[in-house]
Amino acid sequence: MQPRGNRLSDAPPRAEGQPSARDSFFSFRQLVSPEDLSVVFQPIVDMADGRLFAHEALVRCSRPELGNPLVLFERAVEAGCVGRLGRMIRDIAVPLSGTRPVFINVHPQELQEGWLVRPDDPIYSHDAEIFLEVTESVPLSHYALCLSVLREVRARGGIQLVVDDLGAGYSNLKRIADLEPQVVKLDRGLILGVDQSTRQQQLVAGVVRLCNDLNALVVAEGIETEDEFSALRDTGAHYGQGFLFARPAYPMPTITWPPSARRPKLD
Repeated sequence: MQPRGNRLSDAPPRAEGQPSARDSFFSFRQLVSPEDLSVVFQPIVDMADGRLFAHEALVRCSRPELGNPLVLFERAVEAGCVGRLGRMIRDIAVPLSGTRPVFINVHPQELQEGWLVRPDDPIYSHDAEIFLEVTESVPLSHYALCLSVLREVRARGGIQLVVDDLGAGYSNLKRIADLEPQVVKLDRGLILGVDQSTRQQQLVAGVVRLCNDLNALVVAEGIETEDEFSALRDTGAHYGQGFLFARPAYPMPTITWPPSARRPKLD
């Protein structure tokens, strides 16, 4: 597959203080090439019955020094080319998702650039819903601008907003009210050990109730054990994601349900 959006002429107008299109282009080409990138998918399932809700697209890079997606995006931010990287990932991920709903991560820095509002972006031609995940684990600067971009994107139809990593470093509950997301994803930090702490279960249950009141669905991500699953289902969380159900893969992985099916059979 030949990703689009890598020519100098493809670049959207730059905002004040951003690198020029030429500088951004060459910085990007030094960082990564289309051949270095691939995408895997992890299912998001209904906590009640295991029905598939959607898949999350997760980028993978074959270059060892950029194998961690967090490092890949950190380097892209430093090079001033995170918008180009995000567009390339969408060019790969959206066609591979077929006609399925798909979650796609958007780095907050990308909201300050013009790539996401280009009419030829693949998110606008997908045959199913697109869920754009905006992470809470890094600061959302230029908040008014980012909010305006998200509203423009959602106004075109078929695009839903997800507040990702709620409970991570820069989390701000007020953003759920301001951004009006359809989905809120709970950070792994709120999930780990939830089966061993009544207070933690109460905290998660309280967040779920708040999201319900604000008409947002809740995805508990990073579920790895049956005990975590049982505790989280009791909190009212709508959907789950994690190794317990399936590891990220391409082609689309098979969901393990019920989760107890992972338990080895005794003779």
